[in-house]
Amino acid sequence: MDGLLRSRFGSNLTLIAASAAVPAAVMHFLVSEDKAPVTAVQHLFIMAIGSTIAAAASVALMLAGFKRRETRAVVAGGAFAAMTLILLIHGLATPGVLIGPNGVVAVAGGLALPVGGAILTVAALPALRGPRHLRTVAVTLTALLVVIAALGAVGFAVPQDVPSVPGYNSPEAIALLAIGTLFFGIVASRAVRTFTLTRRSSDLLVVIGIVWLGMALIPVLVLDPYTWVWWTGHALELLGVTLVGVPVAMDVHRGRPSHPLVGDLPAAALVAEEEAFLGARVRVLMARLEAKDRSTEEHTRRVAEWAVAIGEQLDLSAGRLRDLALAGLLHDIGKLSIPDAILGKPGKLTDAEMDVIRRHPVMGDDLLRELGYPEQIRRGVRGHHERLDGSGYPDGLRGDELDLETRILAVADVWDALVSPRVYRGAWTPERAMALLAVDAEFDARCVAALRAITGVVPAVAAAPPLADAA
Repeated sequence: MDGLLRSRFGSNLTLIAASAAVPAAVMHFLVSEDKAPVTAVQHLFIMAIGSTIAAAASVALMLAGFKRRETRAVVAGGAFAAMTLILLIHGLATPGVLIGPNGVVAVAGGLALPVGGAILTVAALPALRGPRHLRTVAVTLTALLVVIAALGAVGFAVPQDVPSVPGYNSPEAIALLAIGTLFFGIVASRAVRTFTLTRRSSDLLVVIGIVWLGMALIPVLVLDPYTWVWWTGHALELLGVTLVGVPVAMDVHRGRPSHPLVGDLPAAALVAEEEAFLGARVRVLMARLEAKDRSTEEHTRRVAEWAVAIGEQLDLSAGRLRDLALAGLLHDIGKLSIPDAILGKPGKLTDAEMDVIRRHPVMGDDLLRELGYPEQIRRGVRGHHERLDGSGYPDGLRGDELDLETRILAVADVWDALVSPRVYRGAWTPERAMALLAVDAEFDARCVAALRAITGVVPAVAAAPPLADAA
């Protein structure tokens, strides 16, 4: 388990570090004591225009989420609206333009990102799943925006009474940097998990946007104001909101829950919406399988669902769950090459016909190799009829020669084959099927225990091995 956690943390950290590379390089080369040739008036207009547009878009995201009854989209919109509203106050408080020297500009500049990060962090609370608390969340966020605006107005009314904190590179600024980094680190880790599952470019943009928002904390809080590198902080703030907000808004527009900010995408969703998350090529292959034999297509989908459920129970990483979903959906794709007379025969198969059926793992492996699928997916497709004692096919592998994903697929495949009716027999009871899996040394005990934990099925008296039935 420790190795798994280290691997998962390492992959998350790698993607986050890669996302931070560009802004880090820009800030490195721009580090200078030279002030950027931007006047106070220009600062006000740049911040006012940029943050007003971003705030308006954020409010629109809130309204769209409310209309679609997607609570987490409302939370995301509220986080960005609060962040950009505070940035608007920061811009309007530019000393020497609308008001004289004041502390509002420092308070607003220091709080914008940590406040937004804090709101995004709470989006993963279980209570925010579904529309149950939608109205309460919307009202709360609206009230927060009103309070922010009111406090900004008070600050403009008595600017001399607002303390100029946090000062740049002050203890308060360092504390806000640490808090903000923690918040955005949590949200970025969630987004990385979602991207690892989906591999969608839009989810990658969310990862980059969140990391850029976190990176913006550095110049905004600890570097000299109005220098070139300080301005990169404001640029990263607005770019980060855009990179995160647009993909979330697109998901909401499509009527689909948005998962990157929360990291709660269930692996089963990869199976349910394979074209959206696994690519059009998988959808085409599944459509071809459905046209040839609908029962086989339905079986493969169920096997994929059982497999990823077992994988989640065994705490597999997001990347391995994605590969498992793909291998589960495609594990019987070799049956495209099996004659219809054999595949749909309403009775027991002859030995010669069984020999043909038993070639489908190799046929599937060959097809996926031609299509460019990686070895870790093809391994499960080729090996899902292998057994720990070496009695399986096509290669007679045993024990340590079978990786965990292949063992999971073997259990999921036999389980679904037994509890589902076939053209030549009725379905087994779940208790009878679980009994076979539980006592048979051909199957991995950890995978069977995970399946039992998922289903809650108690094994009955064991039955004879149904290798032919499960083909």
